[in-house]
Amino acid sequence: MSVKPRAIHFGAGNIGRGFIAPLLKKSGYHVVFTDVDKGLIDTINEEKAYGVHILDTNGSADGEKEVLEIDHVKGVLSTTDDLIREIEHPKLKIITTAVGLPVLDKIAPTLAKGIKARRAAGGGTINVIACENAIGATAQLAEKVRAHLDGDDAEWADKHVGFANCSVDRIVPPFDPEEHGADSALDVGVEEFFEWIVEGPSLKGAKPGALDVPIDGMTLTDNLAAYNERKLFTLNAGHAITAYLGHLKGLHTVDESIADAEIAAVVRGALHDEAGAALCRKHKFDEKKHGEYIEKIIVRFENAAVKDDVVRVGRQPLRKLGRGDRLVGPARMCAEYGITVRHLAMGIAAALWYDNKEDEQSVEMRKAIEEKGLDKYVVELTGFEEDSEVHKRILKSYTELKGWKKE
Repeated sequence: MSVKPRAIHFGAGNIGRGFIAPLLKKSGYHVVFTDVDKGLIDTINEEKAYGVHILDTNGSADGEKEVLEIDHVKGVLSTTDDLIREIEHPKLKIITTAVGLPVLDKIAPTLAKGIKARRAAGGGTINVIACENAIGATAQLAEKVRAHLDGDDAEWADKHVGFANCSVDRIVPPFDPEEHGADSALDVGVEEFFEWIVEGPSLKGAKPGALDVPIDGMTLTDNLAAYNERKLFTLNAGHAITAYLGHLKGLHTVDESIADAEIAAVVRGALHDEAGAALCRKHKFDEKKHGEYIEKIIVRFENAAVKDDVVRVGRQPLRKLGRGDRLVGPARMCAEYGITVRHLAMGIAAALWYDNKEDEQSVEMRKAIEEKGLDKYVVELTGFEEDSEVHKRILKSYTELKGWKKE
């Protein structure tokens, strides 16, 4: 039996393989991937290793990219009892996910079944961290898991299973292994930058508020809310605005889009003058440091080595136009502090223009605008009252952006 601490990661896709697993591996964990895709799991078990290509040029004379070797990994199908046995394993210390928010509903019953089995087997404390691009994802998963536990199992889980929210940040674009001369179809490409910030007080272990086996690259905080909003209203907001404006102009990637002077001006205005100003007011961020954080993010958007498609970034526009999400959320925060939202209004309007016949939410949104009228639909979607200052700016921006639209 391996003496290494073990980690289970739900979702063997690019985020799991390119972001979470390398940090777990570097910190001494044996990584077990679990997924519903049998072909993917079979490939993991056949090859047992893959490469993570750092897409930023590392400064070497020949411009070659760094490739991290992730070896001795294992895969189990999440629809089998093999996964329950993995959750029972005495060396298991942590369970992470990168499956997408809607899929948490589907994995919760399995997690609950595993927790029951772990208790029956006399297993020790574990921690669960949902690494999803949403605020409070782990809390949502915890609620769904607890709905399948009762009595002694629920009491045991309260004492021995930590559920910690987190904020994750790393761009993992689509990657063609053949194009990059990769040895395995499992290889993945990532940007060098990453952040994994975890709610320390929710972790359980020998020392409260910390992992028994620390993860190199994970930052623990007791003020996750501030980090969550900083990331969502800066990185995600800027990414979305860049993508929607780029798509409107017929551009294909984020780096092409941010290279456009008109788009860059809107993004900088939205992040510095509006969302950034509101975040500094609310969370007391140092204005100079926050400005440097914004510029670092814009440099990431400019990275031509990370070919991030605007269609990928812009997918599911209705989710991104949620009242607490990356576009409307910072606009609402600005309204609270009396900050004018000229550039954020442009971003919201650009999202409303997003027209992609292969995206169900785009089709639904465009149909609603046609049937209900833009005025009323903006009220329904954003919560900004008709004829309010922000409402009027969104409508005005929508009209202005018609001139940007590439027919």
